Amino acid sequence: MAADPSSSPPDQPPADGQSPGRGGRLTLWGVALTVLAVTLFGGHHGSDDASRASRAAGAAAAARTDPQQSGKALPRSAPTRLVIPKISVDAPFTTLDIGASGQLEPPPAGDTNLVGWYAKGVSPGERGTAVIAGHVDTTTSAAVFAGLDDLQRGDRFTVQRADGSDAEFVVDSAETFAKDDFPSQRVYADAQRPEVRLITCAGDYDHDVRDYTDNLVVFAHLV
Repeated sequence: MAADPSSSPPDQPPADGQSPGRGGRLTLWGVALTVLAVTLFGGHHGSDDASRASRAAGAAAAARTDPQQSGKALPRSAPTRLVIPKISVDAPFTTLDIGASGQLEPPPAGDTNLVGWYAKGVSPGERGTAVIAGHVDTTTSAAVFAGLDDLQRGDRFTVQRADGSDAEFVVDSAETFAKDDFPSQRVYADAQRPEVRLITCAGDYDHDVRDYTDNLVVFAHLV
């Protein structure tokens, strides 16, 4: 799996859940902890109470955002297609969930043109931080996020949504992080404005562990 954001919490569970072929686990410890916090405050499922709890958990990150740069938040609606003209991405979505091990289950490794959305988080265009992950390659070929490292500040992409609306995002930055030093709070913390993280694997491929050494994260906000 090419999308493998890995953080290092104090008591990190053993790493497993690797997908077939090149790539590896999709570990979202920051998201898992956010889900746990929301559950303790009364459950998730897109409720107002859950949104308030999630925003409170991400207050530190939200304080760093500039409201003047924020697009108007859209109502919740599942994403249906991701379009990134600069890197020729036009891909449907599948939903992703966190498995029993605490790792986000990756999209099917056999489909090279598919992106996954963490469906228990906010939807792209909703206020908060939406997570979209995809493979960089598979055992057979390059995959949907093979060109993700070409995105730069100011580039735009669109998420088509089930309600018929389009959510257009502009890239704020694209950064690479070592998997053993992944800044989960920065990447996954909630935000006051609608934001998206596009995540895939990067760096060298370690054949011994069948995983990449780094993650590439594209930070973007709604316009």
